[in-house]
Amino acid sequence: MIEKDLKQSIVFPVGEKIENDYFVGDAYLSMLTTQSNPIGNVTFAPNARNNWHVHEGGQILLVTGGEGYYQEEGKVAQRLKAGDVIEIAAGMKHWHGAASDSWFVHLAIVRDPSKGETNWLEPVSESQYQEANQSK
Repeated sequence: MIEKDLKQSIVFPVGEKIENDYFVGDAYLSMLTTQSNPIGNVTFAPNARNNWHVHEGGQILLVTGGEGYYQEEGKVAQRLKAGDVIEIAAGMKHWHGAASDSWFVHLAIVRDPSKGETNWLEPVSESQYQEANQSK
């Protein structure tokens, strides 16, 4: 997706660039609410993705723009596009991020924040990411 297309699909603010070791490439976060069930708008540049991680309380992803991937440990990556909804079970090891040729935007909703923070794990290997990109 070209940048013009991304601008046309933006619903919520892009937010601030994420500056930590849990993401590869450029990604941005705008917290829409931190009450009850925190909701963040996450924007990934092409090729950007997060590390494998676990949400002990589960998570819901609502894809609002672009195309990207979601993969659970032991399963094939799923290609995602605007309108897709992913319900991530509590304790499920997974990753998500942009396709190599597209920006990717989703809302990330914490299902049960009382279960604790995100448990960040190892980066997605380049071969794992390339395999996802071949699953169009």
